[in-house]
Amino acid sequence: MNKTAENILQSIYSPKDLKKVNIDDLPKLCEEIREYMLNILAEHPGHLASSLGVVELTVALHYVFDTPYDRIVWDVGHQAYAHKILTERKDKFNTLRQLNGLSGFPSPSESEYDTFTAGHASNSISAALGMSVAANLNNEERKVIAIIGDAAIAGGLAFEGLNNASSSPNDLLIILNDNDMAIDRNVGALNKYLIKITTSPRYNKFRYKIYSLLRRKNIIKDNHKGVFTRFTNSIKSLISKHQNIFEGLNIRYFGPINGHDTKSIIRILNDIKDLKGPKILHLKTIKGKGYSPAEKDVTIWHAPGKFNKDTGERIKSENKFTKYQDVFGETLVELANKNDKIVGITPAMPTGCSMNIMNKHFPERCFDVGIAEEHAVTFSGGLAKEGLIPFCNIYSSFMQRAFDEVIHDIAIQKLHVVFCLDRAGIVGEDGMTHHGSLDMAYLRCIPNMVISAPMNEHYLRHLMFTAAETNCPFAIRYPRGSGNILDWKCSPQILDIGKGRQICDGKDVAILSIGTIGNAALDAIEKAKSKGINAALYDMIFVKPIDTDILDYVAQNYEKVITVEDGTIKGGFGSAVAEYMVMNGYKSKIKMIGIPDEFVTHGKPSELYELCKMNSNSIYDAIINKW
Repeated sequence: MNKTAENILQSIYSPKDLKKVNIDDLPKLCEEIREYMLNILAEHPGHLASSLGVVELTVALHYVFDTPYDRIVWDVGHQAYAHKILTERKDKFNTLRQLNGLSGFPSPSESEYDTFTAGHASNSISAALGMSVAANLNNEERKVIAIIGDAAIAGGLAFEGLNNASSSPNDLLIILNDNDMAIDRNVGALNKYLIKITTSPRYNKFRYKIYSLLRRKNIIKDNHKGVFTRFTNSIKSLISKHQNIFEGLNIRYFGPINGHDTKSIIRILNDIKDLKGPKILHLKTIKGKGYSPAEKDVTIWHAPGKFNKDTGERIKSENKFTKYQDVFGETLVELANKNDKIVGITPAMPTGCSMNIMNKHFPERCFDVGIAEEHAVTFSGGLAKEGLIPFCNIYSSFMQRAFDEVIHDIAIQKLHVVFCLDRAGIVGEDGMTHHGSLDMAYLRCIPNMVISAPMNEHYLRHLMFTAAETNCPFAIRYPRGSGNILDWKCSPQILDIGKGRQICDGKDVAILSIGTIGNAALDAIEKAKSKGINAALYDMIFVKPIDTDILDYVAQNYEKVITVEDGTIKGGFGSAVAEYMVMNGYKSKIKMIGIPDEFVTHGKPSELYELCKMNSNSIYDAIINKW
């Protein structure tokens, strides 16, 4: 069936419809998909540049492969918007990242076309390898494709997957989406290698002729493919005078090719999809392809918020307060000016966490290590071992990946590393893979750790200055978004470790809070006064060590205690309070308010706080109701 060149996308609901389109009309379809994405994302913000760069690849994959029977594994998932549009979700695309709407990342619970969760980078090769091996064991003809970016492939898990792919029986196809960009500019030797890598078309023809000849003469069989791959890779090295890192791992390599030539991608996919053994197709793409503003500044247009599609003007919301990440960045510069031992480390997020502010002043003391959280932590440990003071800034949910390194490489040795956990707590539209809900719980069980959270911008500065002077592992967690103090550049104070502060007094109930959610508790206390109920509020500042003087006083003077935290109540701050009360024989009734024992969906932060019953109204209800 031959579709006209007009309104092709309008007639496509699923990959079955896509396969009916004439191959010559696919470039037009790609233009329509880009226009469709731009129209919606201008009003309903999401990750723009990444998805614009893989439209042709997405169309080619669903055109060639039999999805969802064949498995496509995206890495990272924010490049999968065109995939969602082509897989029965086009009419819901305007609900992207909204409460009860489509997730901004692949979600198996949302669609059978989404084969694996992909909110964090570098997991596609390992997951897809498992699927490919399973297909072989189950005697299925299923094809499995992993799409991974040039930044994500530098992650440790991706290397582990590559190494195992070369030794396990599988027919995995890895597609390397190489746009020389992550969110910020890519760094590291592998990125430079990918830019230079070449392959010989003559060699591939020559190799195939040899392969076919030896197969016809029954000299080699499928179980000899590993030996043959090594043999022909040696031929390639001789011809091209260049050894390919992937073929050095016995993974067939094809490319690099133009990732925006749909027909060429389809031809190559058809040529290689039935080849036995692991293989990698290297595509060169342009992040932000097809939209000039995004091509020119991909960092800003990674997730630009609302914008005017026609002019490229970003529509910024009016906010007179400074973002916590910028308070961190500016304060770090102040610290670095005072102490030349202070250095900054970030795993590929210098702009997102505002480490770029320090980098402008002290580029020789800032280190972007790429998407490699485990390395970031242990690298920081090495710096600390030699007398430097690393401020290692990692998003809370990404810090989960470095749990063992925090224990083995930092805490056991009591090294002076300051972990600044940005995006702690509920983060909003990015959803369950990005909420920083677990950090207090998983760090609290580690000996030698100091764990803290500021109630406002002043206390973030106090904690950073305190951490610089405290010779032990020190974690500071703070939320995404802006604070509520205009004059945030206070004179920093060195705090007493493990000591909280009383915000207000009250005789009826005591509220113990940690972090910025204490401001919601303060609002609730003011509302409760209208009902004649007076609540005391204590900003604990430290989760570990916790202020036992405050806990003793509260337990001895209040029958009811409410704990409030922007983190999981399982094993978190409230659990720490309850443990102390039980261990010391106190009988106070404790109500814990925090993130419930579930993976919270995506939506506006205000909607999610209400959903989790941890907003000001919920705290107010807890104050005035009997429990």
